[in-house]
This record gives sequence, structure tokens and C-alpha cells, in this order.
Amino acid sequence: MKKWKYSALSVMLMGMTATAMAAPQPQELNQIVTTVNDGVILQSDVNAMLKTVHLNAAAAGQSLPSNNILRQQVMDKLIMETLQIQQAKQLGLRIDDNQLDQAIADVAKQRNMTVAQLRQDLASAGISFSMFREQLRNDMLASEARTIIVRKRVNILPQEVDSLAAQLAKQTQQNVQYNISQIQIAVDDDANKATREKAKQEADKIYAQLKQGANFAELAYRYSKGPKALKGGEWGWMSKDEMPTIFADQIKTSGKDSVIGPFRSGVGYHILKINDVKGMPTVSAVEVKARHILIKTSIILSDAAAKKELQQIRQKIISGKETFAAAAKQYSEDPGSAANGGQLGWQVPSMYAPAFEKEVETLPVDQISQPFKSQFGWHIVEVEGRRNVDRTEAALKNRAAQILFNRKFNEEAQTWLQELRAGAYIEQMNKVNNG
Repeated sequence: MKKWKYSALSVMLMGMTATAMAAPQPQELNQIVTTVNDGVILQSDVNAMLKTVHLNAAAAGQSLPSNNILRQQVMDKLIMETLQIQQAKQLGLRIDDNQLDQAIADVAKQRNMTVAQLRQDLASAGISFSMFREQLRNDMLASEARTIIVRKRVNILPQEVDSLAAQLAKQTQQNVQYNISQIQIAVDDDANKATREKAKQEADKIYAQLKQGANFAELAYRYSKGPKALKGGEWGWMSKDEMPTIFADQIKTSGKDSVIGPFRSGVGYHILKINDVKGMPTVSAVEVKARHILIKTSIILSDAAAKKELQQIRQKIISGKETFAAAAKQYSEDPGSAANGGQLGWQVPSMYAPAFEKEVETLPVDQISQPFKSQFGWHIVEVEGRRNVDRTEAALKNRAAQILFNRKFNEEAQTWLQELRAGAYIEQMNKVNNG
């Protein structure tokens, strides 16, 4: 069960009973127990944090250390939280009420209860909802400041990603079997430059035909000089340990239907096709080829005017008065694509802004969308094609990068927090009470 992430607030909780109203009683002042730079931690903060810790421990069925140890842990947490909130304020960060309301709803959902039930649960533990709400805001501020600052300190080299991705690939491929075919363009190792160049050109030509959908077996029968040429180049099923090392080195994490090459060995140039794979989890994705026209709004050009302009451009294209490419070059305000006729190339839709992603995912091929708005302005878009692609290697690299980031982020976060505390003015003013 996930614990709540909140502690006490710097709020003085004062209550008065009917008896107290009739005969006022002396009340303990809400003492300052610690000064942290230009901020303070109050006794009420410590008391509320202790209540929270006991509430979480009871919910999780966990025992707690002695009071002295527990109080010291509470003080350490409050000091570090205060320092991080101070950093957040320096960065100008804020958590608005809508963000906070959503976070509270998430906490309630994690606890399998409604927000009303959460309020009741807090009240039974002696924690006011307003106190919980503001402390959650502080926790979110501290977390956001830590993420922004520490992220800038994390440096991941491409070589690190490649190395870890290779290790992950090796782990996942221990029991992987590949059904492969080969086309070999023979050339002696001691052949002259002209002969080698001619063989390379032939290999490139065959590879280009394969990428356009040519039948691999037919081309193998016609051109291959390899040992399996009379079988259409097919080598059958084998693991990386069973195939030639040069093949294994080239395959890496390639998936089914991948065409690899041309690459050279001592006997010539090779082109491989992976006919099938078993034993390896693969990741596939749909890529979309799209082109668009962007009109940006300004003080002079309103949303309505931008939308109307795009509607007129769209009608010209549909009626055949102007091509999409020509219109993009003339009207589009996206400098990255306008000069290329609005072309965005093959991309996974998730690479785009949310509104644009939604449009290219749902729009039929060869149809121009109605004008729609994104964070960049108003667009019309045309999807020219869709294709399934193997993303296993990219997924492994993404996973490796995320692992490295998490490792380095946690290390840097700890270092940053130590530096933050070492450079802070911290003075304990009064002995912390049990609360």
C-alpha cells in the first residue's frame, strides 16, 4: 500500500471549548523549534508530522522506533522539506488549486476511498483537511524543485546508453532463435578497388529492391554466391551462437522482416533478412507519414481569422486549384517543414503535441483534416501513409537511458540535498516536545 506523502504544516491549530470560553485557560504558544535560513519550523509542524507518521504506520501495520529517534527523523524531514520549498520559491514555482485537487483525488483513489472518506480518515487521526491540503502542496513544490534542479546535473553519454542497451539485449536474447536468409555478393579479399566498388554497387542495388518489396528468395537465386543460394538464401533457424559471428554482430536486436546490410566480410558483401524470430519479446509501433500547414495567431491575427484562412487554403487544395506542397511553401509558418512542402516524414504519433497526435492517429489516409488548434497555432494536416515498424532496438535504448537516468538522478539528488543542507543556516531554538 502506497503511503501518503504529507507532513505537518506551519499552522497554529487553536480550539476553544464552551468551558474555556467561560473561563480562559493559559495555552502553550506555538513555539519556533528550528530556524532554517529565513524560514522557521514550528512545534505545531512537528506535532502534525508525528500524527501523520503514526497514521501511516498504523495503516501499514508497521512498528515505529523510539520517540527520540522518531522525533529526530521528523526534524530531519521537515528541515529538508523547508530547504526544498525555499528553492521552489526562488524558481518561481507554484502549485495551483486545480493541480492540488487532482493530487488529492489521486491520493484518495490510491487508498480506495472517496475524497469525503479521506477527509473523515484524516479527521479521525487529528489531522485537519486544510493542513493536509497545504502540506501536499508543499510536497509537490519540493518535488518539482528537486526534479528541475537535479535533472540539469544529470549527464548521460551516448556510449553509456549503447553499452547498457547491449547488455540488456544480451540478457533478452539468450534463448532467441532467428530464421535468416542471406544474399552474398562474392568478391575476393585481395580484389582491386574497382572490383570491390562494382560488387558494392550491386549489393546496394539489391538492397534497394528489397526495401521496395522485392522477393528475397528470388533475388538470392539470381544473384547470391553464398552456400545457401539454391535454397533461396535461407539458412533456417539458429541462435546467435550458431551463426557466423559477423551475422550475429549485425543482427543486434533486429526483429522479424528486418533487412540488414550490405556489410562486408573477407568473402564479399552480405545482405541478411530475418524471416522470423522466436523467444524474443519485440516492440512494434505504427509510424505515420504526414504533412501540414501551420498558421500562427498573433495580436493582428485572431483564432477565428487563422481558422478561416486555413479553411480557404484547404478548399483550394481539395478543388485542385493548388497543391498541398505549394500551399505549404507559400502559407505555412513552420520553418522546419514549409520549405519541404509541409513534409514531416515518418514519425510515431506520440512525438507530436497532443492535439496533433490525436489528429494524425484518427485521420484516414489521403484526407485533409479540418483546421484544428495546437499549442503552436492552427493546422491542417494530411496523412499520406501508415506502416508498422519494429521498435525493439529503440525500446531497449529508451529503457537503458531511463535506467541510467534513474540511477544518476538518485545519486545526484542525494548529493544536491547534502549540499543544500551544508550551505544552509540551521539553528535549533527550542527542545522539540512529544506533541
